[in-house]
Amino acid sequence: MRSMGTAGTTTSRNEFTLLIISISLAAFMTALDGTIVNIALPTISEAFDVSTSTVSWVSTIYLLVISGCILIFGKVSDGIGFRKVFLWGFLLFSVGSLFCGILPDLLGSFPVLIGSRAFQAVGAAMIAAIGPAMVTAFFPMEQKGKAMGIVLTFSSLGTIVGPAIGGVLCQYLSWNWIFFINIPVGIVAILLGSKVIPATGVVKRTGGFDRAGAALIFVGLASLLFALSEGQTLGWTTPAIIVAFALAIITLGGFIYCELRAPDPLLELRLFTRKNFLMTNLIIALIFFCYGGLNYLFPFYLEYVQHFLPSTAGLILTSLSVTGGIAGILAGMLYNRTGGRLLCILAGISIIAGFLMMTMIRVDTSTGFVVACLMLFGFGMGLMLTPVSNMIMNSVARNYQGMVSGLIIVERFAPMSMGIALFNLVFMQGIITVATHNEITRTAPVNIQIETLMAGFDLAFIFAFLVGVIILVLAIVARQETHPDYQKGADEPLTPPTL
Repeated sequence: MRSMGTAGTTTSRNEFTLLIISISLAAFMTALDGTIVNIALPTISEAFDVSTSTVSWVSTIYLLVISGCILIFGKVSDGIGFRKVFLWGFLLFSVGSLFCGILPDLLGSFPVLIGSRAFQAVGAAMIAAIGPAMVTAFFPMEQKGKAMGIVLTFSSLGTIVGPAIGGVLCQYLSWNWIFFINIPVGIVAILLGSKVIPATGVVKRTGGFDRAGAALIFVGLASLLFALSEGQTLGWTTPAIIVAFALAIITLGGFIYCELRAPDPLLELRLFTRKNFLMTNLIIALIFFCYGGLNYLFPFYLEYVQHFLPSTAGLILTSLSVTGGIAGILAGMLYNRTGGRLLCILAGISIIAGFLMMTMIRVDTSTGFVVACLMLFGFGMGLMLTPVSNMIMNSVARNYQGMVSGLIIVERFAPMSMGIALFNLVFMQGIITVATHNEITRTAPVNIQIETLMAGFDLAFIFAFLVGVIILVLAIVARQETHPDYQKGADEPLTPPTL
């Protein structure tokens, strides 16, 4: 395979296929491991005799570590190259998976599982951070849309099949196998990646690595996501949550201060002074904000209002991811013909139509109508992510590929946690407006009257619709920009960073 600085391009169909498989494996495994574990939590809870709140840390620690590390490894990849980060990431991810499957049982310790899961998350952050950047760096302009669509489709596929695979492994083998299954995939990815991912030269940086920025963003994001994910369980006014929020504000504020003064910042915040860069990043963040909140609330509606079994409710919810995957492939095929902006506008219309239909959902709404709402949202989400990701990556210099790629991934994880917390608050506020009992918010959803529950869903769906309006407006106003580095004849080695 030919490499052209950090802007190497594939020159044959075989190279295109093998490279896209490598990148897609990374996207698939990161998404799979985010969903396959949740289905096994009750089994793990019984195995180690721990409470449901304690066992939830198997998922929580993964989210905290991966979110805190993604920006760091995105920046690191700009300096040492994507190949090294990819290979080391899959190595750590595979070894961490082995530790998760063997050490907790061997030592009879649940904390060992948490530690192994954190180690695994470091590797996951490495391979997740560079996916979009590798598409931008190694594929010519006419193939970028198709490649990004394939990668995002594999990511959706990992989300879809995770619970099903996890359920089968737990039922017929053991919970340990939800981690062991990662190992052969990791070995294949390492062997394939070492062969097909172009080696890139080391970029010399002025001022050294931004250690202060790395520490501040890790602590800041981890504290914020901890507060958002545990606030409902521990109580929003408990000392732990208040301290976590305060720590997040202080460290994230310090991060902004340091980055604006660092000679070679972890995240170039001045990029956000560009209107299009700001708007396209907001689109991604708002989409995953809504996805996190609605994906959290809909199981309650389906199970407590429509009285579906959990397995049936889960099957209904997969309609969102399935249509999202289909739309992702379609967007990849159309991107180079229609341009990103038109696809984003059409996607915004689909999203807002789905949200508008959700505001019409009632107690006796048919299953077909609910599925149609989810499919419209999923289709719009899938149709949006491919073009908007390409628009973001193609608008910045090659020197910032890893950095911005990590930013895009953070804009998926962090807003999802925020969405769960804020949509739940809106949902509870809707219940309070019609509740006649002061302790209604302390009651399990299954024990709250259906009419009262529906008031909460109504307000949450209206909230989603309002956010959808913002997404559509941003999609209409945003413009597609291509940095000179990606224009024809611009495949020279790296030049000093330019904004």
